[in-house]
Amino acid sequence: MRAHRTMPLTPQRRIAPISQPMSIDRISLTTLRLFVAVAEEGSLTRAADREAIATSAASRRLNDLESGLDVALFTRNSRGMQLTLAGESLLQHARRMLLAASALSSELLEYRRGIRGHIRMLANLSAIVAYLPEELEQFFLTHPDLRIELEERPTGGVVRGIQEGWAEIGVCSGDGELGELTAVTFRRDRLVMLMRPDHPLAGSGPLAFADTLPFDQIALHAESSIFTRSQMAARDAGRPLRRRIHVPGFDAICRTVQAGLGIGVVPEPVFALFGRAMHLHVEALTDGWAQRELKLVWRGDRPLSTAAQQLVEHLRPKA
Repeated sequence: MRAHRTMPLTPQRRIAPISQPMSIDRISLTTLRLFVAVAEEGSLTRAADREAIATSAASRRLNDLESGLDVALFTRNSRGMQLTLAGESLLQHARRMLLAASALSSELLEYRRGIRGHIRMLANLSAIVAYLPEELEQFFLTHPDLRIELEERPTGGVVRGIQEGWAEIGVCSGDGELGELTAVTFRRDRLVMLMRPDHPLAGSGPLAFADTLPFDQIALHAESSIFTRSQMAARDAGRPLRRRIHVPGFDAICRTVQAGLGIGVVPEPVFALFGRAMHLHVEALTDGWAQRELKLVWRGDRPLSTAAQQLVEHLRPKA
């Protein structure tokens, strides 16, 4: 009878337990401000001076932060302190948290002074320049105790900002990808081609955008919906878009067109606001994309604040 052979067991590798990270609610704003200061100054001593804290106390706070998070935030060497990858990630979040805390403090101060509502709003350049100033003027006549923080972003930035909760209300181009946002028409307008009166195209309109492609053009920044439309139209026509210069706003387009640097696509109200006073000329565009819709957007899956709801009711189309 064969003897049973017992095989030795291979000892299993012992896995070290993962330490529990510091709870986020235990990280103070003071520590975050110190961390940001060290990251920006590259020196614990300079950061401590900037934050008016003793160097020893600053060092202890930073060590406690790294120990609590169980990750190295800086590398220390003769040149000072440089962020690790984990430190770079924390820096982005820390700045946002400190900015939010500052905004909260300012808003609460306004409430103590009698302000009854604070609205964060994002809008593209067309809406801010052509439509919102008059609308907000009328809104404040009946809601003088509200405050609006209005920030300009391209359409994609407006949509992301509303989706991520940076603002409650937005106005953007209707041809953007709006996702699950609730959207209603805010305004309809059309795009026109702006030029000097002595330009070869002046007086020959209405124009197909393809007819303008042989000429130098002044373009808005690359993220603007108008620039995106222009690029797509040039590609569909099989011709290059001769961008001579990118500018940040419609006033800059008007000024550079006036200087003879090219022609530019602008909303028709912009010509009325700026171009006519500069003695410029416009021709209508026959392309379908030149007829635009601006959308008022917000998240439908969460309730708006009372103040934001009042603004939406003011801005949305009247029956």
